[in-house]
Amino acid sequence: PAALAAALDGARGLVLTGAGMSTASGIPDDRGRGSRPRAPIQHADFVRSPEVRRRYWARSLVGWPRIARARPCAAHHALVRLERAGVVHRLITQNVDGLHQQAGSTDVIDLHGRLADVRCLGCGAVTSRAALQTRLAAENPELARASAQAAPDGDAELAPDAIERFRVVDCEACGGALKPDVVFFGGSVPPERVQTCYAALEEASALLVLGSSLTVFSGYRFVLRAVQRGLPVHVINRGPTRGDEYAAIKLDLDLGFALDDLASALSSSCNPVARAT
Repeated sequence: PAALAAALDGARGLVLTGAGMSTASGIPDDRGRGSRPRAPIQHADFVRSPEVRRRYWARSLVGWPRIARARPCAAHHALVRLERAGVVHRLITQNVDGLHQQAGSTDVIDLHGRLADVRCLGCGAVTSRAALQTRLAAENPELARASAQAAPDGDAELAPDAIERFRVVDCEACGGALKPDVVFFGGSVPPERVQTCYAALEEASALLVLGSSLTVFSGYRFVLRAVQRGLPVHVINRGPTRGDEYAAIKLDLDLGFALDDLASALSSSCNPVARAT
């Protein structure tokens, strides 16, 4: 990490994080090393099919407690230190777990939304996932007590018969179908959110990609924009990424270890308070 610390010394960094940031917090990564192949839920299928929604919410009832209990790991906390040192000026995350904010990061753009919020497809009302969990558990007490292998989307692997017995709840305001307020595959990131990210990139002098394979274009586009602007792109990720050919520095290291070292190296050199003392 010494070369990366030198490259970022005095930089105004924009960070882009992916699922690899949260694996140490107990949230699985569907593309990391050792991950099992799985078909992610598709936006159009969720909106169109009551059966797809039933399957999602049944699995989510069992999987949500793991997400709710997750706590920031060393990598999240190291990013906070880098923000306080002035190295990280904004943070874009592809994750939907809210762990950056829990750790103390103050300027986070949730590119794909957050699982903690639920939106009605009918009236657009937004409610909390915690409140919905109480309603789902009341309608499905037996399943609420079940445990199952966690899956990356905040859900869990369930047998077909458990899904068939599941009772879905709807919006209390209008009776419409409920959807987690996140961008599913095949869905679109709100244009104004994308523009906010581009604006953050315009203010940056470097892009640091952490824990993302960049497989999904919604994140990869910011690497392409950085390259167009002539900004250096630095990547820390276990395994190859779609952006490796553009990386000025690529480190295949544990994020917690690498970011902790990076924060230690840069905190004293970049923080005005540290320099004054």
